[in-house]
Amino acid sequence: MEYSVRPLMRRALLAAAVAVAAALAAPVQASPPPVVVDAAAWYLEGQDGAFLAGTNERQPRPIASITKLMTAIVVLERARLSDVVRVSSRAARVGESTVYLRAGEELTVAALLRAMLVPSANDAAEALALHVGKGSTDRFVALMNAKGDELGLVDTHFENPHGLDARGHVSSARDATVLVRYALGVPFIRDSLDRSTVVLPGGRDFPTTDDLLVSWPALVGGKTGHTREAGWSQAAGARAGGATVYGAVLGSDTRSSRNGALRELLTYGLEQYLRIAAIDAGRGYAEPETGYGKGRVALVAPRAIVRTLRVGTPLVERVVAPSSVALPVRKGQRLGRVEVYDGNRLVASSNLVAARSVAEPGLLGKARWYATQTAANLWGLVT
Repeated sequence: MEYSVRPLMRRALLAAAVAVAAALAAPVQASPPPVVVDAAAWYLEGQDGAFLAGTNERQPRPIASITKLMTAIVVLERARLSDVVRVSSRAARVGESTVYLRAGEELTVAALLRAMLVPSANDAAEALALHVGKGSTDRFVALMNAKGDELGLVDTHFENPHGLDARGHVSSARDATVLVRYALGVPFIRDSLDRSTVVLPGGRDFPTTDDLLVSWPALVGGKTGHTREAGWSQAAGARAGGATVYGAVLGSDTRSSRNGALRELLTYGLEQYLRIAAIDAGRGYAEPETGYGKGRVALVAPRAIVRTLRVGTPLVERVVAPSSVALPVRKGQRLGRVEVYDGNRLVASSNLVAARSVAEPGLLGKARWYATQTAANLWGLVT
């Protein structure tokens, strides 16, 4: 067996054709980061967990209703969606963004969660916290902070389940991004954040607070927030071209500037990734000899393997293949292997198979080949 290790020539798969081919010895350079993101703090993370951009990303700040992502996570861990919640007078009195819950009415946990996540209802958040906390929001908030510690939210401390301004109720752009990424991995939360409206019993219809959900197809989902101290904020994920990125903008001055800042930030993140053919089905990775003058046989991958990778990722290719193979060879016969690495991380691998069949010659054919070789050797000695 022969082993070869070499930098991989990478090709970006574009919509119309295979376009860019660049040696990894001179990797594609990422575009410069956004010059202006209209927010007090922001953070951007790639699908591979890479830090892509940020400003004041570890600065503790109010995050308003982004808090409700943690409320939903804790509720889903400790209650059934079918559980029925009786709304207390305390929950019904919570103000600002509400769905006008009435004391004594009963709704399922599922309905209250969607009311909390889609139109960002503070009264729904309070009702859920009292239900799971067995009448105590303090008990529920303790569960929120414990979950925050578990998720590594090092800049975060919760004081309530809805995110209304309160002393000590803070997080950071980095932590908000970690939180939304985790939340979008919870099917019920992701489904809820993908809804443009929610309808409660009695025909009460409420629209989402997420303007980008209906105006920007790349948005996977996110949670908005706004209070006087927090400003206009949002944490969200976006997906395009096989890549998913996550980010948060905190403390924009207006709703429209928040929307523009988040879209600009996430668009920049998506531009940092490309879909490439890590393994190319149209390429011969090795050409072992076959013997008896039959020439070489190309070893190819049975199918292409496409991966989404960060721009400029240095890939190394390791090919294991024989220098010669015994006849006969069947088309599709497994004869080698190729592996593609990003550092020590295996990105893609494939068996290598014969691109064509090569028959073994019969006795007469072998005798003719030996005679030809003998004559050539003798001629070489004479000359």
